[in-house]
Formats: sequence, C-alpha cells, structure tokens
Amino acid sequence: MYGSYVPVRAEVVNVPAFSAHADADAPEIIEWLRTAPPPSTDYLVHGEPEGSEALRDRIDRELGWTAVVPRSGERVLVR
Repeated sequence: MYGSYVPVRAEVVNVPAFSAHADADAPEIIEWLRTAPPPSTDYLVHGEPEGSEALRDRIDRELGWTAVVPRSGERVLVR
C-alpha cells in the first residue's frame, strides 16, 4: 500500500457463480444475501452512487438490514 507491504489479517475466499457486478435490480444479489447471517451494517462501496443507493434501499426494504453508502473518504470503524 503506497509502496509498502502491509500484513493482511483477513481470509480471502472465492465465491463461485456470483458476479460482483450484478445490478441492484437483479434478484440474484438479494437471494445471495439472504443466505448470509444479517450483519450489523452493510457497507456498499462498489458501483456508481445511484446504483449503490438503489441497492441500499432494496436491502433495507427486502431484508430489513441497515445498509450504508459511505461518502468518498469517509472512515468507518469495523469491529
């Protein structure tokens, strides 16, 4: 990162048959999320702002989860 090595303290996994580029209107993304335990907060950090906001609204409406589209440069403490 910025020319330096940074230790990774995360598990990297492959999610077969799932596209990270699914549209907010596509039923597959909500059905895939239904299989996960509900998070305390979902952070949507991929895609155009309008699409991210549409997906945020859909997650809230269909799953009842808290979803947030952070502002550019916003920092969030994840525990």
